This record gives sequence, C-alpha cells and structure tokens, in this order.
Amino acid sequence: MGRYRFILSGGGTGGHIYPAVAIANELKRRYPDAEFLFVGAKDKMEMEKVPQAGYEIKGLWISGIQRKLTLKNLMFPFKLISSLLEARKIVKQFRPHVAIGTGGFASGPLLRMAESSGVPCVLQEQNSFAGITNKLLAGKADKICVAYDGMERFFPKEKIVKTGNPIRTDLVNIEKDKKEAAKFFGLDGNKKTVLVLGGSLGARRINQLIGKELVFFEKQGLQVLWQCGKLYYEEYKKHESNSVKVLAFVNRMDLAYATADVIISRAGAGSVSELCLVGKPVIFIPSPNVAEDHQTQNAKALVAKDAAIMLRETELDSEFEKSFSGLMESQELQRKLGGNIKKMAMPKATEHIVDEIEKLLK
Repeated sequence: MGRYRFILSGGGTGGHIYPAVAIANELKRRYPDAEFLFVGAKDKMEMEKVPQAGYEIKGLWISGIQRKLTLKNLMFPFKLISSLLEARKIVKQFRPHVAIGTGGFASGPLLRMAESSGVPCVLQEQNSFAGITNKLLAGKADKICVAYDGMERFFPKEKIVKTGNPIRTDLVNIEKDKKEAAKFFGLDGNKKTVLVLGGSLGARRINQLIGKELVFFEKQGLQVLWQCGKLYYEEYKKHESNSVKVLAFVNRMDLAYATADVIISRAGAGSVSELCLVGKPVIFIPSPNVAEDHQTQNAKALVAKDAAIMLRETELDSEFEKSFSGLMESQELQRKLGGNIKKMAMPKATEHIVDEIEKLLK
C-alpha cells in the first residue's frame, strides 16, 4: 500500500476548523508520510487558519443560505453548482483514501462528490443538535462521530459512534497550582476567581453583563479574569484593576482554567467539551445568534444531567445575581456541578475518531 491520502473539510467557524486540524494531526502522527488536503470556503477563516497549522487548503466558492431573500440567496444555486464541479475536480486529482467532514458549508459539496466517487466518508458532528450540512450528508456517510447521546434523532443509528469532540491537548493536564496560575495573570492566589469566556471575538451581551456586575463581584470579594474578545477590548480595558484583569485573548487557557473557581461561558461545542475536562462549576450563557440555536441545545444537554447552570441572554438582568449568589453560597452545588460535568469528559476523542477512520482504510 502506498502513501495514504486524506481529504478534510470543515470551516466557517473555529468550531468546525479546530476539530478538522486535530484529526489531521492525529492521522499525521500515525501516518507520518500521508498526504493531506483541506477544502474550505474561499472567504472564510479556514483559508488563514489551516495554512497556519501547516496544511494545504483549496477554497470553494460557497456560502450558506441567508434567512431572508437576498442577492446572495439568488446566487446560491450558481455557487453550489460551481462548488460541486470544483469539488469533483479536487477529488479526482487528489484521489483520497478517506474524506472527513466536520461541518460547515464547504464540507457539503466536497463530501457529496467524494461519496459519489466511492471514497469512504466520515462525519464529525460537534453539537447536540446536528448541523444542516451533516444532516444532508448522513445518508451516504460510512461513519458519524458524535459527542452527545440521542443523536439517532438526526442520523441513521447504525452509523453513529460516540467519540466526543477533539480538544486542545494542552488542556488534558490542568491540575496546575492555583496560586501559581493566579500569579501569571497578576491576580491574588488566595481570592476566589470568576473566569469569563466569550470566545475569541467576544460576546457583546456577556461583556455588557460583566461590566454592569463588577461592583456586585467586588462586594462578594471575588476577582475576575475576563476574556472580552478582540472586538471589545478597547471598550472594556478601562475596567482593569487589581482584582479585574481584562484580556482580548487568553494565550494560556490551561492556567486560566487552573485559577478559576467558577466559569461564565458561551456554549459552543468546543468550549463545552473543554469545560467537561476542566470539571469546574459553569454558568452557560448561550449565544442566540448561531445556526439552529446550537448553543442553547448544547447547554440544555448538560443542564439535563445536573452538570451546569444555563441562563438565556433575555434572563440576565432579572436572574443573574440570584443564580450566581446561589452557586457561590453553596459548596455542595459547586461540587455537584463540577463533578457531574467532569463525568461527561471524553479526553481521548481525537484518538477514537481516528480509530474509526482507520477501520475504513483496511
């Protein structure tokens, strides 16, 4: 058998790109001389992120359907046909042994053409509520790797393998000293810390909430490590003080998690999988502006197992202080939430996904 060739597609957001890169890295570890090709959407962030990770990428002229009638929607059939033709050409030239899709628009045409050329296909669905691209592709896929129970609502049961979501390997060992971690961010190692995560770009509604609640946190004797996102840093850096650290981006997530006593976060699939591994009490504030309201569904799946608290953006003004105080006053609730979320961790997800891909190489 010559060198294996793997084609991967996933993009639009970090939530689709990161798992694809993690899977490629694990395949490369097992097959150092394999060839890899990524396929993305021309104007999306994968065109920058994938080459940074050291892989070649080709772009398709594709985008999602907008919710309302727009010029972009009228262009959609042309973009789709163009992308299918381009994808067919890519598959023909590259001749992959396996095609892997992690969701996002570009993975649709690519996997559709790989399937029709007889290439075995693996889908990886990060969310508890399946994305539209993966739902459309499921019928022809060989394996569908998922992170949540109950996914037979969306996919053929016999194809589903519960593997979990790929996570950053530097987080697998976060049993670091809390005081050392606090020192890294200029915080007090003896004080309780609230870690606020709004994603790399930031979350406007979470930032508004934290800005408003700083006095409330101070009264409770808490310090805040606040990742506000690069879009909001200029607006919020004025709140920086001895007990409030405002960051555009957290480079050392392992230390941020180590210093946290309680975490306030969005509920994207990648964040949820990481937070399961961290095993600390979390208040999820799902973004209401994502496709198919994925984040609310992800958070609900944890709330159903007593593994987290969820507050909708519309409830923040009326409910936040009450929920937060209730959590901080009850050691028992903190232990229960931390313990239950930890039980849902699947640290070997990437390896399990690649095990499934290997079965198709035989």
